[in-house]
Amino acid sequence: MSDASLPLARDGVAAPLGRSARKNEAAATAARSPHQLVATALLLPAGVLMVLLVLGPVAAVLLMSLTDYQLGASGFSFIGFENYAALLDDRVFWKALGNTLAYVAIVVPASVGLGLAVALLIESGRSLRSLYRAVFFVPVMATLIAMAISFEFMLHPQFGLINLMLAAFGLPTHAFLSEPALALPTLAAIGVWQMFGFNMVLFLAGLVSIPRHLYEAAELDGARSAWSRFRLVTWPLLGPVTMFVVLISAIRSFQVFDTVHVLTKGGPSKASEVLLYSMYTEGFEFFRSGLAAAIAVVFLAFVLLLTLIKARVIEKRVHY
Repeated sequence: MSDASLPLARDGVAAPLGRSARKNEAAATAARSPHQLVATALLLPAGVLMVLLVLGPVAAVLLMSLTDYQLGASGFSFIGFENYAALLDDRVFWKALGNTLAYVAIVVPASVGLGLAVALLIESGRSLRSLYRAVFFVPVMATLIAMAISFEFMLHPQFGLINLMLAAFGLPTHAFLSEPALALPTLAAIGVWQMFGFNMVLFLAGLVSIPRHLYEAAELDGARSAWSRFRLVTWPLLGPVTMFVVLISAIRSFQVFDTVHVLTKGGPSKASEVLLYSMYTEGFEFFRSGLAAAIAVVFLAFVLLLTLIKARVIEKRVHY
């Protein structure tokens, strides 16, 4: 009797259930189609803008780096990777790359550490918090070129405020922007001054989000000192914010141009030449646009490398 019922079960039950499942799937697909169309229509403007404003220019720079195009020329020809080969043999390019990496190595840890320290001091205080936040955030809001001109007067070797203060304390004065050993560190100090206020605000947001009861629990467990509470509670929970701050600071440091252009012009003797300023001089002073595009590609490669390090390495070691 069971043998006779098996075909009936296949024909009478399984087949109708299969057709019903297919009908339900088709109905669900039909119901999703209008929503998918709406979602695609809403995403389309952003996608078009991304192609026009981001992907399109990047593709144009990549193609230009493979040509001998010169600004203002009526034509050009594709030369392959000759621009990149020229960069490998260019002493100025390697000097600019080394200076850029040195600038990043100074500015990123200094601006991140100073931003964290100021944020901790403001958060631990009980009065005038808003005033301190505003004061330390002023350099971020100021126009960097205008502030660079102010620093040019402050760093003047004869009548600059900084040298007058050094002389008042009996210390030797310096031509900070004219001495090869001091030009790049001076620009890095200006970069730290301009950047740490932004990092401070980000760290303040991270500190506010840490639950207060965790500090009480740590104190009950024996973490009596402020350093112990910072090491056991604050620093681990600031991991995501710290990762973001380090990445943003590194990218902004690679983009240094304004202060170099206003204060040193890459000098003295290329001591403060950086990638973006080298790209600017190649493209708009020597009109070698293809070579300038190759430098831009190198710059974009470093930014992409930082992003990949953040996504693949650092993010895996951060606890959210």
